[in-house]
Amino acid sequence: MRHLTVANVLACTALFLALSGAAYAAKAMLPKNSVKTAQLANGAVTTAKLRNTAVTTAKLRNGAVNATKIAPASIGSGQLANGSVRSGQLGGGVVTEGKIKNGAVTANKIGEGAVSSGKLSPSFLAQLVRNVTYVNAESANNEEVAKSATANCPAGKQVIGGGARVGGELKDVAVTGSNPFVSGTSRTGWSAFGRDVDGVPGGNWSVEAFAICAEL
Repeated sequence: MRHLTVANVLACTALFLALSGAAYAAKAMLPKNSVKTAQLANGAVTTAKLRNTAVTTAKLRNGAVNATKIAPASIGSGQLANGSVRSGQLGGGVVTEGKIKNGAVTANKIGEGAVSSGKLSPSFLAQLVRNVTYVNAESANNEEVAKSATANCPAGKQVIGGGARVGGELKDVAVTGSNPFVSGTSRTGWSAFGRDVDGVPGGNWSVEAFAICAEL
């Protein structure tokens, strides 16, 4: 204390400040690339320490970003490149009816043989016409006053349309009925009915029935 003077105090203070500044400068002015992965403690680089756009695609290794690291709803349609999601990336059952917009599935997007009868509703199948067959039947050609004929469809088919006509020597005959022939709950044929208008036999004539049949 006897040797403590103002000059000594000022000299010691100046030395302390000079040494502290050198240490700070040594810490603040690190050489380029001197901080490597080994110098970073676990959890040292947090989200708050990353500036916007600092992490680019080139800085992510393959497989680094997996499903568990993606927040729900963070990837919208705007973040997906055209054609980036293909059938191989879609899980089973992810494309449901509610996710298909109206008119999205057109004829050129349906593979040949992709739509079978098992994939169509019964009500729609009932409206389809398959394996059409045309058949006819004619009554006897004689002088009887009233006649009928029924054209029956082949087994497994039902009538979807038909008609009738009369023919022969008489001019005074007419078709009096033309309608489907029903057996149980199925329309199995088409019936035609004719009659001599004046009711007096005077020549041979006949009535003919036509049926259009198909699988339903």
